[in-house]
Amino acid sequence: MPQPLKSKIQHILISRTDAIGDVVLTLPMAAYIKELLPGVVVSFLGRTYTQPVINTCAAVDIFINYDEIKKLSQAEQVSYLKDKKIDAIIHVFPNKHVAQIARAAGIKLRIGTTNRVFHWFTCNKLVKLSRKKSDLHEAQLNLILLKPLGLAAVPSLQDIIEHIGFESRALFPPELAGKLSGDKFNLIIHPKSHGSGMEWGLDNYGKLIDKLPSDIFNIIITGSDKEKILLADWIATLPATVVDMTGKMSLPQLISLISQADGLIASGTGPLHIAAMAGINTLGLFPSVRPIHPGRWAPLGKKAGFMESGTDNLLPLSVNLVAEKITSWLL
Repeated sequence: MPQPLKSKIQHILISRTDAIGDVVLTLPMAAYIKELLPGVVVSFLGRTYTQPVINTCAAVDIFINYDEIKKLSQAEQVSYLKDKKIDAIIHVFPNKHVAQIARAAGIKLRIGTTNRVFHWFTCNKLVKLSRKKSDLHEAQLNLILLKPLGLAAVPSLQDIIEHIGFESRALFPPELAGKLSGDKFNLIIHPKSHGSGMEWGLDNYGKLIDKLPSDIFNIIITGSDKEKILLADWIATLPATVVDMTGKMSLPQLISLISQADGLIASGTGPLHIAAMAGINTLGLFPSVRPIHPGRWAPLGKKAGFMESGTDNLLPLSVNLVAEKITSWLL
């Protein structure tokens, strides 16, 4: 990209209007943008339900709510973006509607991938990027879109971890304080995945809980309102010491609880990536099958790790293996 255009960029919009895990793995992009363009303002276009996650990123200056934009008339949508004085937009998650209004709003630099036909008509800088065929991690794939802004090479996963910049801006809710133990290892188990990851199974999680001594581990079960219904009968069979927090927290509260806990185990789902980002002990359980394998979706964090089955299911990940990994966090 010519230097004069780059030097005129003062406000960049990252567009990622999909799910929590995807958003978490896009957030490091904001820090890289600020390194490439010191002094630039970074906005993030996301959904209402992902705003609490986006707000944890210190490098994001402004959240723009896509759900609110969609309520406006087409003319108002274009006017809204014009008023933001955005110089460049990066379409991390291809969204035809966003691409169309960004072009209509006259955003000067519009970066998208070559593998979306509508980007050929709505973007003026196309980047060749095939996620399905790549061996790169999702976070690395996202950063390829920064090449037009001067990113010379795809960063290592360790370098991306250093650019996470998690910042818990909300005060820890007093009502959650009693759910954490001051003298035990607070372990969050998030057994369901809303279909985003392959699940290990409630029987396995139940056996795992039995293997973890209750005088050492404070077990907390989390899940959404819908998952609460699915988990109710299973939770009723668990020891009385297990803390049931399914369907009882907003996303900001869940983020606060995760950030104050000691560890979390889950399949490839949003809370797994939040835990990794927050810097607590994190264990993801993955099959060796594309596109949900850990090579693409492993949690990224200073204390994050994963176990991979080596097959197209999670059967090889025994309760003993998982328990051994979790107890190693105590050392």
